[in-house]
Amino acid sequence: MKLVVRVKLLPTPAQAEALEATLHACNEAATWAAQVAFDEGALRPLGLRKHTYTEIRRRWGLGAQAAQHAIKKTCDAYTTLRANLRAGRYGRPGSRRHARASGKPMVFRPGAAQPYDDRMLSWQHQDRTVSIWSTAGRLKNVAFTGQADQLDVLAAHRQGESDLVRQGGKWFLIATCEIKEAALNPHPVGFLGVDLGIVNIAATSDGERHAGRRINRKRARDRALRTKLQRKNTKSAKRRAKKYAGKEARRNKDINHKISKRIVAEAERTGRGIALETLTGIRERARLRKPQRTTLHSWPFAQLGGFIAYKARRAGVPVMYVAAAYTSQECSKCHHTERGNRTSQARFACRSCGFVEHADHNASHNIRQRGWMQWVCGAQPTAPALTLIA
Repeated sequence: MKLVVRVKLLPTPAQAEALEATLHACNEAATWAAQVAFDEGALRPLGLRKHTYTEIRRRWGLGAQAAQHAIKKTCDAYTTLRANLRAGRYGRPGSRRHARASGKPMVFRPGAAQPYDDRMLSWQHQDRTVSIWSTAGRLKNVAFTGQADQLDVLAAHRQGESDLVRQGGKWFLIATCEIKEAALNPHPVGFLGVDLGIVNIAATSDGERHAGRRINRKRARDRALRTKLQRKNTKSAKRRAKKYAGKEARRNKDINHKISKRIVAEAERTGRGIALETLTGIRERARLRKPQRTTLHSWPFAQLGGFIAYKARRAGVPVMYVAAAYTSQECSKCHHTERGNRTSQARFACRSCGFVEHADHNASHNIRQRGWMQWVCGAQPTAPALTLIA
């Protein structure tokens, strides 16, 4: 199983200046190579290398490996663009958006990530330093830091390339690790159902509710502050908006990590699997008033599902995805399904048998039952192959 670990670099001012110059040079070279690839139709590494390799090394002073990576990065960008065009993510062929995306060469930001292989980057885990190539020469003893458990994973399981990236004025290395999965529990005693929602981000069939109104109030205050700063549009407002940029996303990610960790730990402790509703189309299925739509669309449900899935794989806990249709309207006792059963956001009252329960917990019971039935019928658990853990 592949995991991605992000560590923070702590370069000196001179080292930071050299790293910034390196990123700029690599991305300028990649942008020039993208123009050549667009003009010549050379979209594969071997073909593009014939047109650009010598000139990249001469004009930008990149080493052999750095030049190779700049060319490969350009080809990978065009491969991704073609896949998105085929998938219709830029509209239909002939549309203005499709023509705008396909009718011009790729351009790389000056601070876009640059891949490093083991010839360009070496790790000294005991000293927590790296030796990294730059256009100014080899930079040695560049310090790095991170959470202890992530650094242990990095030292034991790192494989392949790492990406150098600058975000918010800070430097990071993003490394890929290959971790052996735990043996899957072949005989779970049951399943833990998890219902995802807005008021309660996750509710389990054990009666536990995660996050909720306090988090939503904080998110509403952040959105109000962001709107106020955007309307003010002064230099000080822009500085403040830049300071808070990404704050909500980082908080959401932290909350999703904590929720997923508790859910997986409980399932592992009790010898159960985890049943999740299928996340595809979750935003399209929900019918909400306009003030609630922003709350729904701004929460990373797919991220939470991915965190649960990869943590479950590491623990050997099976994860089943079930159809989400009518889980909030079906009675978990008699299975009578009717829209009127959901009397309010929080209350479920079955009109057939009279069963009363918190609506989110009733839905999680239905998800648990559906997960168990799929497992009994021989369905295979699934989980994503690559997830960010930093």
